Amino acid sequence: MTSDPDHSTGTATIAIAIEADGWGGALTTPEALVARAARAALTAACPELGAATVSLLLADDRTVQDLNREWRGKDMPTNVLSFPATDTSAGETPVAEFAGVPLELGDIALGFETCAREAAAQGKPLAHHVEHLVVHGVLHLLGYDHVDEADAERMEGLETRILGGLGVPDPYVEERLGDG
Repeated sequence: MTSDPDHSTGTATIAIAIEADGWGGALTTPEALVARAARAALTAACPELGAATVSLLLADDRTVQDLNREWRGKDMPTNVLSFPATDTSAGETPVAEFAGVPLELGDIALGFETCAREAAAQGKPLAHHVEHLVVHGVLHLLGYDHVDEADAERMEGLETRILGGLGVPDPYVEERLGDG
């Protein structure tokens, strides 16, 4: 696991664990990539955030499938899982439950094989897909969701803006073109 000042934003820390070999072979600097995406999401979605930690796990599909089965009752791998540690609504600034205790925003896990397969199928660089999924996961930790259409539009709009700042093309453009 890595966690160092290079992965901090203001007083937020991005703790990263890489537990699958594929990540290092497919991405030049996976730690820097996911830390950059997490920082961008935190800064854009919650600029007043104080000391906080986000934990990111870059795992294989088997690990993500185990987590998905245990915590969501779905026995299959997926691209990203988010486990918020606070009960925050979209647009709110989360606060620590107890004074003097660092705020844990939650955990995000990505499954390598699913992410790589999706990026290839969508004809996009794996790095762009991973940045999108990290931004998406961080927004879930901050209370954003896509259960109904209005919430989905709000979340997708914020994702698109954050990703644009990272130089990542709009991941939803084809969906919008298909709707017309």
